[in-house]
This record gives sequence, C-alpha cells and structure tokens, in this order.
Amino acid sequence: MSRVKRGVMVKKRHKKLLKLTKGYRHTRKNLVKVAKQATFKAGTQAYRDRRNKKREFRRLWIVKVNAAVRAEGLTYSKFIKGLKDKKIDLDRKILADLAVNNPEELKKIIEKVK
Repeated sequence: MSRVKRGVMVKKRHKKLLKLTKGYRHTRKNLVKVAKQATFKAGTQAYRDRRNKKREFRRLWIVKVNAAVRAEGLTYSKFIKGLKDKKIDLDRKILADLAVNNPEELKKIIEKVK
C-alpha cells in the first residue's frame, strides 16, 4: 500500500487561511494558529454586527426625525402616534430622509398630524 503525504493539502489550507487574514496586525496575519483564531473571532463579530447595524440605523433615523419634529413644537412619540391615527404609512427611514433632504415636505406632514 502506498504512503499518503498530506503536506500539499495542509499548505493549501494554510495559504487559504492566511489570505483571509490579510491586513491584520502582528502575528494574527502570518502565524497559522493565531490567524485561525482571529478569523473565527472576526466571523462571529461580523455575524453579530450585521444584525446590530439594523438597530443602529433605526436609532439614527429616530434621532433625526425627533430633532426635526421638535423644531416644529411636537415630540417624536406624539408625532408617530399622530401618523398612525391619520393612517399615514411612512417608515422612519423615509421620515429621516425627508428631515434631512426635504424639510418643507416634512413640515407639511407635521401640519397634517397636528
């Protein structure tokens, strides 16, 4: 029976791993054992933060809408309640965009809510 040497596949696997850690600092980019841990941790953080990004953007939209609405003498919660009562279906992303780019359009909506 012939002997199997696995050096080629190990080298291939290591090169693939080190390619993923390009740009990391110190030993995390060139030592296989440390690079493996670094990619694992980076992957878990990337997975987590893809979900957190959605929360962060929603918080940012709420801050923008709140600032624009308070300038008109209304609070954010009363404004959102008014939108729901008047059956105006605009999400926070659109409202935040209006607050930044078209404040006069947002003022019209605020007047309808008042």
